[in-house]
Amino acid sequence: MGGARGHRARPLEWMVEKLIFLVSLSAILLVLLIFLFVGGEALPVFLGKTNSAAVRRVIPAAELDRMSPKEIREYLDLTEKEYTEFDNETIRLLMEVREEAAEGGTEDKDARINTAEWRYMIRPYQWSGYDRPVYIWQPVGEIHKYNIVPLVVGSLKVSLFALVLSLPVAIGAALYVSQLARPRWREVLKPALELLAGIPSVVLGFFALIVLASVLQRVFGYGTRLNAFLAGVALSLAVIPLVFSIAEDALSSVPSAYTQAALALGASKAQAAWQIVLPAALPGVFAAAVLGFGRALGETMIVLMVSSASVMSWSLFDPARPITATIAAEMAEAVYGGHHYRILFMLGTVLFTFTFFLNVAGGVVIHRLKARVEGKA
Repeated sequence: MGGARGHRARPLEWMVEKLIFLVSLSAILLVLLIFLFVGGEALPVFLGKTNSAAVRRVIPAAELDRMSPKEIREYLDLTEKEYTEFDNETIRLLMEVREEAAEGGTEDKDARINTAEWRYMIRPYQWSGYDRPVYIWQPVGEIHKYNIVPLVVGSLKVSLFALVLSLPVAIGAALYVSQLARPRWREVLKPALELLAGIPSVVLGFFALIVLASVLQRVFGYGTRLNAFLAGVALSLAVIPLVFSIAEDALSSVPSAYTQAALALGASKAQAAWQIVLPAALPGVFAAAVLGFGRALGETMIVLMVSSASVMSWSLFDPARPITATIAAEMAEAVYGGHHYRILFMLGTVLFTFTFFLNVAGGVVIHRLKARVEGKA
């Protein structure tokens, strides 16, 4: 009879197993589709097919009949669908408009530069009115400047500073709660610290903008109220709960025999926690640090509210504009399919790729740390 029940249960177990597999597969496919969409929108930038020059080569409308459909589409920046929807007179009218616009165009020598080329996006350039080559992200005005270096520097500066502030606090708190605190205190401190993870990012950003900005400016006396220092402090408030939760789980999973053996040899609880438990849990603690850095790098709302301008500077007391804040602030203003729109998607692709390789590298390091702790290396 028991065998019959087991036989009837097998189809149900098989269905549950396949359902779990499909859910897991759909999650992977969803991430892949998102990356393909973002990468597809940014592909013209990567292939060098995006032209942001304010003044372009003008082809007279009288030469329309001698142009191929491909040349017309490229000249007028039309998709194949748009080209098929327009008749010959509409295309001629568009060419005449382009011709009239060129007659009253600017005389600035930089107007003919395609600022969407990679050499202008990653290297300094001496623009008209500047006395030296500079890095500038300025997607508004007559000549759009799309140098992404200030945004990359801003992201790294803010994220690394947030990590420097949050890691000692989060790991120290995890070590105390898991190894040193009394059971009664542990039951209070752990839920309280993990509860911070439930605070919305917009609330943390608002608190930083209204309260922290003024307090930190009075304490440190810097001139710019909204800067990378403030953004890093605010961002650390969001990173601490995540790192604490993962690190505390890793520290708590270390067998108690390690601590008991250290205490039996005459070590204090603090020495056992610092010299025995922490090294044994190092793979999990490092994983917490990697995830914390990814959290800081991908945060949007906090840095959007406390960042002011994209300035090429490594100083913490200068304004900064991370990539995430730039995408969130400018996507609504970008023309669909335009060069600004494409470059914002390119920034998203770069951020996604960097985060992916960061996680891969973190996984390799964690695997090696586990092997060393287990004595397999």
